[in-house]
Amino acid sequence: MPGKVGFRVHAGWPRPDAALLEAFGAASSAQVADSMMRLGGMDRDIRPIWPSPRIIGPAITVWCHSGDNLMLHKALSLAAAGDIVVMNTQGNVGNSGFGELLATSAVKIGVRGVIVDGTVRDADALQALGLPVYARGLCPNGCNKDGAGEVGAIIACGGVAVRPGDVIVADRDGVTVVPLDDAAEVARLARGQIEREQKRLTEIAKGVLVRPEIDEALRKLGVIG
Repeated sequence: MPGKVGFRVHAGWPRPDAALLEAFGAASSAQVADSMMRLGGMDRDIRPIWPSPRIIGPAITVWCHSGDNLMLHKALSLAAAGDIVVMNTQGNVGNSGFGELLATSAVKIGVRGVIVDGTVRDADALQALGLPVYARGLCPNGCNKDGAGEVGAIIACGGVAVRPGDVIVADRDGVTVVPLDDAAEVARLARGQIEREQKRLTEIAKGVLVRPEIDEALRKLGVIG
């Protein structure tokens, strides 16, 4: 592979097909996280910059040097329509690695969304473009374009490992990452979670306001008689 550790471009990673993504139905980030034993959800500070719609798609990962976004530019050149860019900034919140210019390119490419473990800028433009962007916040300072970094590597984002091709589900609650190898099973479990929640909502509508099994669980624990 050309380049060197910390400054290289990986290529040829797998992506989920459309049928696999469709298998998740309308599952929310919360329902998907619940289907993974409450794992896979990024930390609460990775949040939507504007009230954007739910998105689902494969991750294209980029690991940038603090205060630099050179490799993000390269990542966009490799992105396919429907991809979700996921970016590690080495914890930098004093420089924004993503803004209006890159967002405009991303929209033209067909990128479905952008997740940044750091800050972004040009919030009004991001919303006007209709591009869902998740980040730790906003900062007006821009970035250098000198490197180093990696595209298509395993990265950390919001406290979760993200591999290129992993399924990303993001909405107003936050972002959940599904390892590609587990995606079919998680999609099945998420559909079951939706069915259980709908059943419970029907019970509530009929007046069953507290789950009957709560008292049973408390009796087993010796809390009530």
